[in-house]
Amino acid sequence: MSAHTLDAYQRDLAALSQWCEGNDVADPQALAGEQLRDFIAAEHRRGLSPKSLQRRLSACRSFYAWLLKNGAIDNSPAAGLRAPKAPRKLPQVLDADEAVQLVELPTDAPLGLRDRALLELFYSSGLRLSELCALRWRDLDIPSGLVLVHGKGNRQRSVPVGSHALNALQAWRRDSGGGNENPVFPGRGGGPITQRAVQIRIKQLAQRQGLFKNVHPHMLRHSFASHILESSGDLRGVQELLGHADIATTQIYTHLDFQHLAKVYDATHPRAKRKS
Repeated sequence: MSAHTLDAYQRDLAALSQWCEGNDVADPQALAGEQLRDFIAAEHRRGLSPKSLQRRLSACRSFYAWLLKNGAIDNSPAAGLRAPKAPRKLPQVLDADEAVQLVELPTDAPLGLRDRALLELFYSSGLRLSELCALRWRDLDIPSGLVLVHGKGNRQRSVPVGSHALNALQAWRRDSGGGNENPVFPGRGGGPITQRAVQIRIKQLAQRQGLFKNVHPHMLRHSFASHILESSGDLRGVQELLGHADIATTQIYTHLDFQHLAKVYDATHPRAKRKS
């Protein structure tokens, strides 16, 4: 699991431990199902969102499943316990014109070649922020137009790279002189650029290009997926390109696609618009 996941689970289990201390439960291992339900309810009253409560419960489930597997308990108090449902928010995306407007940066500005390559690769291949930051030149197969991505859960996948992104990457490599083992996008110390630096830079570049949406790296990934699905209708293909383990994660883009179709319908069908 990623460092972020481990850190989140550690915080979740620390919260469980603190609740046990405050409620005279000597050992979290001895918790009953009703007590675990009380813990989740207390966290809800404390103001945690349904999404955070779901993760709290997920950490508890994993903890008690591990105890059960190792014979430390006879049954899991988390069995059958559900967190409240979180409202499902549709991701924000750029339309095709906005995406082109963003990535077609002038390359004569300071770091222009790097920024152009970074944005083109994000939109061309739908990479996660962590995946892009970890890329090294050896991961790029320029002749085949592919990039080897090291994704979540140590899963690898090969993703196509578009011609505009390939040209931008080659121009950036000639300018930076990056060797096979070097990061594609190095930071100040020569190591990989930090995720925070990329987030700040993309926000600045979006404003410079005249886009006043809250543009962030994941919005480019969402835009990539939405535009591919809108054109192809191939949900399985989009799942593979994004590196989703479960197609249910990819299905949110079908809602975006339907939203687009509904707008087209409302704008074009003579009897679509309802009277107020």
